[in-house]
Amino acid sequence: MAIETLKTLLAEHPFVHGLDSKYIDLLVSCATNVRFQAGEFIFREGGNADQFYLLRHGRAAIEIYAAERGSITVMTVGEGEVLGWSWLFPPYRWMFDAKALELTRGIALDGKCLRAKCDEDHELGYELMKRSVQVAEQRLQATRLQLLNLYDVPQPTEAR
Repeated sequence: MAIETLKTLLAEHPFVHGLDSKYIDLLVSCATNVRFQAGEFIFREGGNADQFYLLRHGRAAIEIYAAERGSITVMTVGEGEVLGWSWLFPPYRWMFDAKALELTRGIALDGKCLRAKCDEDHELGYELMKRSVQVAEQRLQATRLQLLNLYDVPQPTEAR
């Protein structure tokens, strides 16, 4: 039976796929294994955004709270996906809640540690920023599709 090290687990995650091994070593120094039980909050809106999560197993709901309706699930993320990019941008506060929907395991990367590593090595910072922006773009596209579905807005047909 193979023993999986944190470095191996990190290197296998799609978010860091193709990242130079010297950067994997830097990320490992900021990383810890985490697990959350079903129903457990991973983070809460307004809290310090001091972690970035690479999910390895399970699912988590990204939620907002509306006084009239309670918690509303905006998106669900799972294995191979990431959770949270607020660690990148001041004031480093969570804009949403995140809650485990089932037993969820991942790698938590310390945001302060990552920011320091990125300040020391701008190439690393550029790589992490590119990857984070790609995730943000995918999430914006998913939100767009949800809004189109919610409001039943007909999509324009392509010109032929």
